[in-house]
Order: sequence, then C-alpha cells, then structure tokens
Amino acid sequence: MVTISKKRLQSDLETNAKFGALDDVEGYGRTVLSGTEANRKARDLLVDRLETAGLSVHIDRVGNIVGRWVADSADPKAAPVASGSHLDSVPEGGIFDGPLGVYAALEAVRAIQESPEQPSRPIHVVCFTEEEGQRFSNGLLGSSVATGRMSATEALALTDETGKSLRESLEQIGYHGTGQVDASEWETWIELHIEQGTRLETAGASGGIVTDIAGITHCYVDVTGRANHAGSTPMNNRQDALAAASELVLTVESAVNRRVSESSASAVGTVGSLDISPNATNVIPGDVQLGVDIRDVRRESIEALVADLKTDAQQIASDRSVGISVERPYMVPPEPMARRCRSALQSAADNLQLETIELHSGAAHDTMNISRVTDAGLLFAPSKNGISHNPREWTDWDDCAAATAILAGAVFRLASRPGL
Repeated sequence: MVTISKKRLQSDLETNAKFGALDDVEGYGRTVLSGTEANRKARDLLVDRLETAGLSVHIDRVGNIVGRWVADSADPKAAPVASGSHLDSVPEGGIFDGPLGVYAALEAVRAIQESPEQPSRPIHVVCFTEEEGQRFSNGLLGSSVATGRMSATEALALTDETGKSLRESLEQIGYHGTGQVDASEWETWIELHIEQGTRLETAGASGGIVTDIAGITHCYVDVTGRANHAGSTPMNNRQDALAAASELVLTVESAVNRRVSESSASAVGTVGSLDISPNATNVIPGDVQLGVDIRDVRRESIEALVADLKTDAQQIASDRSVGISVERPYMVPPEPMARRCRSALQSAADNLQLETIELHSGAAHDTMNISRVTDAGLLFAPSKNGISHNPREWTDWDDCAAATAILAGAVFRLASRPGL
C-alpha cells in the first residue's frame, strides 16, 4: 500500500499559502493572479519541490509546468499517468483551490517512490497556467492549449485590463518556456480538487468520485427600452428596460426550478451580472445587459433552458414594448469521467477503508478539457461549509491527507497495470 505523509503535504500547502497572502481578512486568503510576482514565487516553490523529489521539470510556452518521474521499473517510452491542478487564484481566494491538487500529485509521487512496489509507467505532476481566468482569459487556459482547444500563439497574445500580454507577463516572471504540453499523450489523468460544496461534508465521506462535469453556457441579453424622466413619465407610458430585465431574471429561475423538479436535478441557472444605463436614480432605465449562466450534466437540458430563455424574452419584449436580443457566445459541453479512472479511485478508497460517494461537478476544472483527449478522472475532498473562492475556504488537514491517499493509490494503480 502507498503511504502518504500528511506532515509533508501540509507543509507544502502552508508554505504556498504565504504567496499573495491577505493579512486583513477572516481566514487564510490569497490573491495569486497569473504572471504576477506572487505567482512567480508559487511557481518557484513548486519547481524546487519537484526537483528535490527527483523529477525533471519542463516549462512550456504558456507556462504550464510538468514534473516527470520515471522509476527504474518503468518504461520511459510508455505513456505517462498525469495528475495535478493549478496555482493561480481568484482575488481574495482560499489556500486549497488548485494547490491541493498540485501538491497532492507531488505527494503521490513521493509516496510511490517510498513504496516497495514500483510503477511500470512514468508519472507526471502538472500545474496548469491561468485556470481561474481572472487576468487573461475566461479560464482553463493552460489546459485549453495542452488539449488543442486554443493555440499557444493565441493564448500568449491575450492581454489583461492594462494591455499587458500573457507572453510579457510570463517572460517577466521567468516562466515563458518552450514547446507545448500535449495532454493527448498521457495514458490517463486524475485531478484532486476541493468540492466547493457540502455534499461530502453532509455524507461524512472522505472523497467524492466525480461521474460527470456539468456543461456550461453563457448567454448575454440586451434589453432596450426608453430612458425618460422618473418624475414626469406616467406609469402607463414607460418602456422600462430594468423592469423587463427583472421579469426575465425571475423567468430564468422559474424555468430552471421547473427543469429540476421534472427532469434534471443537476440543472442550475444564474443571472450573475447586470449593466444598467444610464444608471441614475431619477431616470427610467433605457438599456440593461444581463449575463446568464446555465449548467447541467445533460446537454439536452442546457439546450432546453436556452430555448426557454429565448421564448420568455420574446414574450416579455412584446408585453412591455421593449427590444430584447439574446446572444450565446460561450458553450462548454458536459464531460463524463472515464470509468477506469473512477474504478481506480474507488479501488484505492476501498483499500484504505475510506468512504466515498459518487457525485457530479457543477464547477469547471482543467479535467473538463483533458477528458476530451484522454481518459480522465476527478476526485473531490470535503469543503467546510461548502465555502470556496473566499478566505474562509477550508479543508481539514486530515481530509486533505485522506483524499491525497486515495489519489496516490489510484495513480499507482493506473501506472502499474497495463491497460487498466
């Protein structure tokens, strides 16, 4: 049995948490945007830890970091088993989202190195660039390049709000490397991540074996009315864009609740942004832009909810004499996790006598991209009170260790049994 070190894992995560640390918040917060000085320090620590553990390190063009370990027992030409996550954060984020997956993958390798049994395949520890999408993209940038969904040239040309490019930022911190990671060359991939929900905590389970990652679509709605004086315009002579938008917000909620009760319990819908013009207290709103996020593990459910949104928009536009347009520029389809990766995780948990449950992921992760080019799995660790993207994000150290032990057992199993 592969035995991990909780002390070693905790030390790595606590050291990483110092980079971009926030001193004036409740909890343990950090802000580590891609290409910043805090990101450089986090990357430098990881590279040092990888090399200390005897892994060779490669940095690709978009800053993806790969540590490679080939045991004496392994065929260096065999497709590797890969595991990891990311080191960047959202502004004022927590210390586990991303880093737990990176350092759990490294701890898995160290534990396997110390095991009497050795693998037959190489093992890669991976850190992807710009997973959170807070500076240069909508997210999952590094894995998008590694899976061919975006070219490295396109990614490097992306700019932040100041006009600085990803290339310039990576060059500045010393992480604009060479070549390009190709995830399709991996035999399998498994990522450990905090759940960012309460299902594991409620069940009292040590790990959540993900069955599917929900698809995501974004719709942008423009409601055009007529701005006018709030005091002198009679109520029966208004084309209030915000009143129409408010009605649309509630129809989104109603449509999703109906879908949940009738056919798909995993469906969710959110109107998360509003831009109101002219945004003055004494002026009837003339234009409102809404951002709508719809997710589910079933693509047909997502499509039905988008159709509902468009139908409801037409009806509201007619009823309120406003114009409403709906655009849908973003769609990431649902992705099922590979059965052999799920089986490896379950076997590892059973060997450790740790309880797991099966569940879906409503949040996107790099695994979503990787599952399109090779067999992939995703494991969740419990999140206290389900809080994430927040300094109060917390996963108990015992829970971190238990989930890492499951990961290590699964990685060893996949790297040791041909064709599993």
